[in-house]
Amino acid sequence: MSDVLLPGGRDVRGTLEEPDDEPAAIAVACPPHPRHGGSRSDPRLVAVSDALCDAGIACLRFDYGSWDEGYGEREDVRNAVRWARDRDTELPVGVFGYSFGASLALLAAADVEPEAVAVLAPTARLADDLDAIEAVETLEAPLHVLYGDRDTTVDWEPVVERARERGDEVTALAGDHFFLTKHDEIATTVRSFFERTLLESADDSETADRHR
Repeated sequence: MSDVLLPGGRDVRGTLEEPDDEPAAIAVACPPHPRHGGSRSDPRLVAVSDALCDAGIACLRFDYGSWDEGYGEREDVRNAVRWARDRDTELPVGVFGYSFGASLALLAAADVEPEAVAVLAPTARLADDLDAIEAVETLEAPLHVLYGDRDTTVDWEPVVERARERGDEVTALAGDHFFLTKHDEIATTVRSFFERTLLESADDSETADRHR
């Protein structure tokens, strides 16, 4: 585990967790709303990070810079993905986000194009021009949306509906927005998705390179 200061004009700090052996991929984990206690220490992010490391995937969890109504925070996610890609250009990059961070993951992914995106309880819009639905429309990477079937905290339904229309993966979890007894299930689901989209795609690329 190591501390990271991300590049960019904002003070954004993170924690990089790595597997015992060389990682085969790297994921960026975006926390929930910072004004409601969201941070890189969020237990859902930690559970996902631990599961990914067990699968050979490094994970960067980070805290947003100073509050900027979602705009600066979107740039924080972009910079985190750029940092992950620049750290080792050979590794595929995934993005995971929860709640506020899920919407930001979708918004940023539309610009920085990670290899896969998994989001937990995304809300459809953070502002008129921070529209997660529009971001999903332009997203080319594989997407997995997880949501709580009793979640009344955020407006997740439009994201789930659009993901299903596109043929993306969708997982319903029994519970509300906080998923208090579902951390292991969330972590296992995200791990499985990234294993298929990041690790298997990396293996396929290596095989193709050997046969050129």
